[in-house]
Amino acid sequence: MNPAGSAPELWRLDAARTRSVSPENPTGAAGGGARASTGTGAHAARLLGPGWKVSPSIELAPGATAVLADIAGPGVIRHFWLTTDRAVLRRLTLQVRWDDDPRPAIDLSLGHFFCNGWEELALFGSEMMVVAPAGGLNSYWPMPFHSRARLTLHNGSDRAVPVYYQVTYTEEDLPGDAARLHTRWRRSAPLGTPAIHTILDGVEGPGRYVGTYLAIQPGAPGWWGEGELKFYLDGDDEHPTLCGTGTEDYFGGAWNFDLAGTYRTYTSPYLGLHQVLPPEEIYRPHQRFGMYRWHVRDPICFRTGLRVTLQALGWGDSETYLPLEHADIATTAWYYA
Repeated sequence: MNPAGSAPELWRLDAARTRSVSPENPTGAAGGGARASTGTGAHAARLLGPGWKVSPSIELAPGATAVLADIAGPGVIRHFWLTTDRAVLRRLTLQVRWDDDPRPAIDLSLGHFFCNGWEELALFGSEMMVVAPAGGLNSYWPMPFHSRARLTLHNGSDRAVPVYYQVTYTEEDLPGDAARLHTRWRRSAPLGTPAIHTILDGVEGPGRYVGTYLAIQPGAPGWWGEGELKFYLDGDDEHPTLCGTGTEDYFGGAWNFDLAGTYRTYTSPYLGLHQVLPPEEIYRPHQRFGMYRWHVRDPICFRTGLRVTLQALGWGDSETYLPLEHADIATTAWYYA
C-alpha cells in the first residue's frame, strides 16, 4: 500500500487485484457484474435484457439504511463515487466501519463528507475529492482495512431518493502499521464565548492529520478570517506546537480572499475556497463560505495525541480583533489513526 502523502507507482506490478462494488455487482465478486435481471433500469433495458444496465442504482426510502458495501479484507478502498438527490445531501448520513469495530470511524452527512455543508451545490476539483457537475461526488482518500469494510447510507429526509454508487478497492496485503481513515464532524451554532471552535480532540496516537473542511457564516459584518488554526500535539496544554497566522492563510489564500472588492473563489489539488454565498457580496454577516485543505504533502504527524482548534475572529471598527460570538461554524476533520 502506498502511504498517505505518496503518489502511486502505477508501473509497479504486484499482487493486488482490483474489485468494485455497485448496484450492478453488490458483492464485488470476480465476474459478478452486469448479471441483474431486475433493478431500477429494468424497464429501460426491457428490449435488451441482462447485461444492459439493468441495475444501475438503488432507491433509498425515507428512514431507511442501505448497505452500500460489505467487503472482506485485507484491502484498500481507492475510489468512492456516489450521486443522488442534491437537495438532501445534508440529510443523508454516511457511516463507515473498519474491521468489525462497532463504532463507525466515519459518521457524518454526505454533504459534509464531500465539502458541501450549505444548501447549494459547490463544485470543486482536488487530488483527494472532486464534486463534478451535476452532483458527482468523488473521494480518492485511500482507506485501508484489515478484515472488513462496511459502508452504509441512511436517508433522514422525508422522501425516497435514488442512489447511484461505486466503491472501487484493491485486494492486497497490508503492512502492520497501516492506519485507518477517520473523520470527525463538529458544529458550533452560535459559537458563543470564548470564540473558539474545536475541530478535533480526544484523539490518541500515533496518527496523521490529513484534512480540514470549514463551513462558516460569520454572523457579523466585515472581515471574518483573522482567527488562527492551532494544532496541539503530544501533550501540548496551553500552547500549541503548530500555529498558523490566520484562517485565509491556512487555506492557502491571503489578504481576506479579496481582489478588487470581491471574494475570489479558487480550487487546487490541496486547498481552496470553493464556495461563497452569495458571490456578489462582500463582508456581510449572512454570507456563507466553504473551504478545504488537504495535508497530503504536509501531513501533521503525532505520536500520542492531537487537538485542533479554530479561533473565530473578525476585524473591529477600532482596528482590534472582534470575537465572532454569533458565528455558525461546521468542520470536518480527516485523520489516520
